[in-house]
Amino acid sequence: MRILILGGDGYLGWPTAMYLSKQGHAVGVLDNFAKRRWELELNVEPLIPIRTLHDRVSAWKEVTGQAIDSFVGDLRNYGMVESALVAFRPEAIVHYGEQPSAPYSMIDHNRAVFTQVNNISGTLNLLWAMKRVVPRCHLVKLGTMGEYGTPNIDIEEGFIEIEHKGRRDTLPFPCQPGSFYHLSKVHDSHNIRFACKVWKLASTDLNQGVVYGIDTDETQQDERLATSFHYDEVFGTALNRFCVQALIGYPLTVYGKGGQKRGFLNIRDTIRCVELAILNPPRAGEYRVFNQFTETFNVLQLAELVATQARKLGHQVEVNHAENPRIEMEEHYYNPTHTKLLDLGLTPHFLSDVLIDSMINRVEAFKHRVKRDIILRGIKWNAEAGEVEKPSRSSAGA
Repeated sequence: MRILILGGDGYLGWPTAMYLSKQGHAVGVLDNFAKRRWELELNVEPLIPIRTLHDRVSAWKEVTGQAIDSFVGDLRNYGMVESALVAFRPEAIVHYGEQPSAPYSMIDHNRAVFTQVNNISGTLNLLWAMKRVVPRCHLVKLGTMGEYGTPNIDIEEGFIEIEHKGRRDTLPFPCQPGSFYHLSKVHDSHNIRFACKVWKLASTDLNQGVVYGIDTDETQQDERLATSFHYDEVFGTALNRFCVQALIGYPLTVYGKGGQKRGFLNIRDTIRCVELAILNPPRAGEYRVFNQFTETFNVLQLAELVATQARKLGHQVEVNHAENPRIEMEEHYYNPTHTKLLDLGLTPHFLSDVLIDSMINRVEAFKHRVKRDIILRGIKWNAEAGEVEKPSRSSAGA
C-alpha cells in the first residue's frame, strides 16, 4: 500500500514511517520542520540528539535497503499539498502534521492563533486536495482524548446515543477541550466528518491518549534512526518528563493534587494502532472514531511509579505538588471506552517496572544534555486580565 505520513519528522511520524516501510509498504514522509523552529524559539531540544529527516531517510536506506520518499512543504500551502498528492498518489494518509502541544497554544495570543490557523487550515487544505486528487484515499488523523475533556459520564468512542424529549439519535460525543490546541483538534474532527458526509471521503479519527517511550524496534537498529524525546514543559509528556526528573534529582512536578486522570499508551502501540486502522479501512463516506490508549493513570500515580523504580535503581527522588498552571479538575470521574482497536487485534504493551527501568537507564546516557531551567517554565492557562503580553514573532514565520 502507498502511505503518506504528514509530520514525518516528528516523535511519532518518523517511527511510524520506518515501521510501515518495514512491513513492505511504499512510504512517503512530508514535513516543513516547523517543530524544530518552535524548539529554537523556546530554547528546548530533544534529550537524545536526532539527525535531520534527510539523513534519517538515507540511514534507513543504508540499514534496511528500503527507500522512504520525502517531501518538504507546509500544509497551509494548498498548492504544495495538491502537488505532493499528485506526485505520491497515496492510498492512505497518516496525519500527524500539526502543532502538537497544549502548553504551546497557551503561551500567548500569537501562539494560540497560530495553533488554530496552522492546524485547522492545514487539515482543510488536505481534505480539499484529497477530494480533487485521491478521493478514495483513507485519511488516518491523529486526534486526542483531550477533545472529550473529563465529563461526569462514561466517554464513548466518538459518538453517543441519546434520548431527548421522547426522540432518540446518535450524535457526536459532546466535547469539552481544555486548551486552544485541543480546540483545534475538535474543529478538525468536525471538518473531517463533514467532508466524509458531503464528499464521500473515508477517515479514521484516532483520539489518542498520552504517549510515552523512547525506542521502537526500528529506532534501535541504528543510533542515526532515533526519534525525538522531550522532557520540557511545552513538548514533554508526563511520564517522559518524570523519568528525566528522577534521574537528575529534580523533584517530580505533580500539578495540584495530581488526581487528573488520563489514558496512556506506549509509542509502539501508537504505531500498531495506526497500522490496524490502515489495514481495516472504513467504507467511502464513513467517518469513524477510535479511542487510542491502553490504560489509565492519574498524574500522582505515574509520579509514584517512577519514583519507586528510580529509588530501586539508587536515585534520590522527591515528589512535589506544584501549583497547577492549568484550568482543569484535579479530581474527577474518568471512564473512557476503548474497545475498537482491541477488537481489531491490538495487543497492548502495558506500563511495567521493567519498562520504567529501561526508560530511566536510556535517559541516563544523555543526562548531561538536560536543561533544568526548561522543565518547569510556568506557562499559565489563566493569565491575569490586562496582563501585558510581550511581543512575539514566533508565529509569523512558522
